[in-house]
Amino acid sequence: MAHVIDGKKIATEIREDLRQEVQILRDRHGIVPGLAVVIAGADPASQVYVRMKRKACEQAGMASFHHELPGDVSEQVLLDLIGRLNADTAVHGILTQLPLPGHICEQRVLEAISPDKDVDGFHPYNVGLLTIGSPRFPPCTPQGVMELLRVAGIDPRGQRVVVVGRSNIVGKPMALLLLAAHATVTIAHSRTPELMRVVREADIVVAAVGRPRMIKGEWIKEGAVVIDVGTNRLPDGSLCGDVDFDSVVGHASFITPSPGGVGPMTIAMLLQNTVNSAKARV
Repeated sequence: MAHVIDGKKIATEIREDLRQEVQILRDRHGIVPGLAVVIAGADPASQVYVRMKRKACEQAGMASFHHELPGDVSEQVLLDLIGRLNADTAVHGILTQLPLPGHICEQRVLEAISPDKDVDGFHPYNVGLLTIGSPRFPPCTPQGVMELLRVAGIDPRGQRVVVVGRSNIVGKPMALLLLAAHATVTIAHSRTPELMRVVREADIVVAAVGRPRMIKGEWIKEGAVVIDVGTNRLPDGSLCGDVDFDSVVGHASFITPSPGGVGPMTIAMLLQNTVNSAKARV
């Protein structure tokens, strides 16, 4: 039976450490790390995520700047807001909640955020730094996975890792961080031939494909580590991951639940990047 990695507990410990760092910045340098979150439209999932991020900032003693725009907002209005946030010295991190409304060019918006305040790590400049192994702001979810592995005592060095999913937000940066940790990495996806066979060869599986309970127990090599990045809402309103937890838990040595695994770590890493951005101003 696998050891369940409690991401919620680890994230809580990280956020407590960050609260102390924030207090030191405030007392010694008069700096309060500030995160600005911009949301356009009323996507229910995005609204939930934004509320969670705002609450996490407040609990850590950080400043939270919330900008909610209507779904029909023009791209130029959104870009003008980002320009003002770039120039605001009280703002150390800017996050634009994705997805954006369909009439707005997501890439133009992400590129408008100053690389110095791009705490999501999505700006092309920061993606380039990640690619060459010198990340300034590692993307939050992949970095959260790396932290979970570290705390659990799992060293990717020399391990065969399969990342299922190739998104710019998780799959690709996840592979880059694992490569930097000296793992042998395969990126698999929906068009990978014999996907189950590929996954079964892995010592570590990172599931980030966005399909409910896609990874089954028979896909997993005995004793493999399974990290479930997925969060999917089922028709009954409940949440589940990309991994069929009940069938996988008997095969894996370590596993993360969903919810309660990677999700809380994503927010903790977002706060960490924002605090690091503020510390760079000292």
